[in-house]
Amino acid sequence: MAGNYNIIDLFCGCGGFSLGFRNAGFNIKLGIDLWSDAIDTFKRNFPEALALNIDIDEVSSNLVENLLDISCNEIDVVIGGPPCQGFSVSGKRKEDDPRNALYKSFVTLVGAIRPKIFIMENVPGIVRLFDGKVMERIIGDFSALGYGVSYQILSADRYGVPQHRRRVFIVGISKYKVKHTQEFTFPCHDIENGIETQMITCKDAISDLDFVPDDIVLGEDIDYGLPASTEYQVLMRAGSTRLRNHSVTLHSERTKEIIAMVPDGCNYKSLPPDLWNTRKVNIAWTRMDSNKPCFTIDTGHNHHFHYRANRVPTVRESARIQSFPDLFEFSGIKTSQLRQVGNAVPPILAEAIAREAVKILEMG
Repeated sequence: MAGNYNIIDLFCGCGGFSLGFRNAGFNIKLGIDLWSDAIDTFKRNFPEALALNIDIDEVSSNLVENLLDISCNEIDVVIGGPPCQGFSVSGKRKEDDPRNALYKSFVTLVGAIRPKIFIMENVPGIVRLFDGKVMERIIGDFSALGYGVSYQILSADRYGVPQHRRRVFIVGISKYKVKHTQEFTFPCHDIENGIETQMITCKDAISDLDFVPDDIVLGEDIDYGLPASTEYQVLMRAGSTRLRNHSVTLHSERTKEIIAMVPDGCNYKSLPPDLWNTRKVNIAWTRMDSNKPCFTIDTGHNHHFHYRANRVPTVRESARIQSFPDLFEFSGIKTSQLRQVGNAVPPILAEAIAREAVKILEMG
């Protein structure tokens, strides 16, 4: 049973990866991150776990054992998403970017703890970046520790998340601790099984949150203004009686006028040409498409807008699109909360991966 298995989450952020594993029955023992707001959110939502606001390079296997009062041999899975800005297509992508080496800290702790399985998430750009040298290095480092390593790029919209978000998941299975070693089987989605199902759209995900006005902030703890109208909304609202993290951003009248010119699912190209360069990014003035899964929720949110309202999405709307349930509360100021959401692994996708990890662990 998954309830017998322990995990720790490195670079845990607010806890999207951990939430998926907890939903699959794992015991979340520890989360580590240098970002204090994210750790505050992690603490709020994982009271059963220890949360450390510390540089991962200061963490050792002895420290983990002393803090958790269990041996490293009892830690079954290590998960985490090292910061990926150095690998991102939105960055300058220099091979010697110091952020590209942060995965080394992940490798070091995996080598010290020696879990049965590790799972590392990152942007898909690392697969081919610098002619594949980065991925070769990552596989080589983990292989040297005795892990059979495999990886796959997964798109969250294929797994019940209302968002087109592609990420690579790198999985290692210990050749020494798992007797029946085999390559990790990545979770299949319905299309792969020959049963094409309708993906969850933006409207499916957040239409019950549409009641908030764009010129008044109702507060961070309010009543639900509309009933749930889709299965996904019912799932997201399970156990929640109040709506939190749903304060709107107040824009200038001119900004709202420009947003209003962009139809559902369109972008700056729908604007008069003299407005095209008002924001010098190719995603400028982009509206969600109400009839499709959302584009990737990022950490900025300054250029993406609601499919109907003339404003950026709220934290709660972004969290819904990432598949965080309404019970999950975010700490910090709004810009920090939005970054936390944008940096997270979608919990529903994480849960699908966690269930495949259970199968390996149950084989012994």
